[in-house]
Amino acid sequence: MNGKTFTYIIKRILMAVATIFVVVSFTFWFMQLIPGGPFTSEKSVSADTLAALKAKYGLDKPLFVQYLIYIQRSFTFDFGLSMKQTGMYVNDIISSGMVYSFPMGLVATIIAVLMGTLFGSLAAVKRGSWIDRTIMVLSTASVAFPSFVIATILLYIFALQLGVAPTDYVNGGSAAFVLPVITLALYPSAYITRLARSATLDSLGSDYIITARAKGASKTRVLFGHVMKNSLAPTITYTGPMFASIITGSLVIEQIYQVPGIGRAFITSITGRDYSLVMGTTVVLTDLIVLMTLISDLLYKVVNPRVELE
Repeated sequence: MNGKTFTYIIKRILMAVATIFVVVSFTFWFMQLIPGGPFTSEKSVSADTLAALKAKYGLDKPLFVQYLIYIQRSFTFDFGLSMKQTGMYVNDIISSGMVYSFPMGLVATIIAVLMGTLFGSLAAVKRGSWIDRTIMVLSTASVAFPSFVIATILLYIFALQLGVAPTDYVNGGSAAFVLPVITLALYPSAYITRLARSATLDSLGSDYIITARAKGASKTRVLFGHVMKNSLAPTITYTGPMFASIITGSLVIEQIYQVPGIGRAFITSITGRDYSLVMGTTVVLTDLIVLMTLISDLLYKVVNPRVELE
């Protein structure tokens, strides 16, 4: 690791800390603007009980003191007890959700990258043919359809009509893993297809490709040794944030397929005004996005050494 790369990483870590601070601060103050609280929906709660609950979770302290405690816990990953799920620590809730969301997002990302790069490169090599047109029509349709519509269609066909896919994600085994992964991978694979096609077309028309062909390099060597390597650059840039967005943005998909992942925990925390769980999920998802963006930037440098990290 050279000096520039080390300096870049340190700079990005400091930016990540600042980003987390801003996100956490906005989350805290916006939560205070919403009427009510985590215990307002409780039935038959006396004033003494309500006061005891607020004291237990520190809600009886001045607002600015609560904010400082909130910030301190955000950077030490000590999110405490859930205010709605009795006896459950926020860290345990997040960990149990990630057990489902992380592998599902990882597999969807791998599928999206492989399929998108393959079909995008194929469309570019076969530019103007029926293969190119078919791939572009399908990719455009995949981008246009909302994910919840695709999830509903897949669930109706394969679970309700054909009965080949279980509807219980927890007890359905590996078969229940298929439909959510396909749904999550469809949009990013279509987007990567368009990225890869455009990047491959640019590479095919570059001077170094023309020179390589003039020197007698085979089509296979030109395609996999030069074109594919340079075409991966925009895909890598997109892949890091995409992986984070698949996990953080799979809220609707997890609701439709009844996946007990981090997305459902996030929705539950918001609707229940579970302040500690809101804080925990917000920090974890923000950290994930920042980390994956940094990794994609570093990988971009590996693929294209001519790029300077600033």
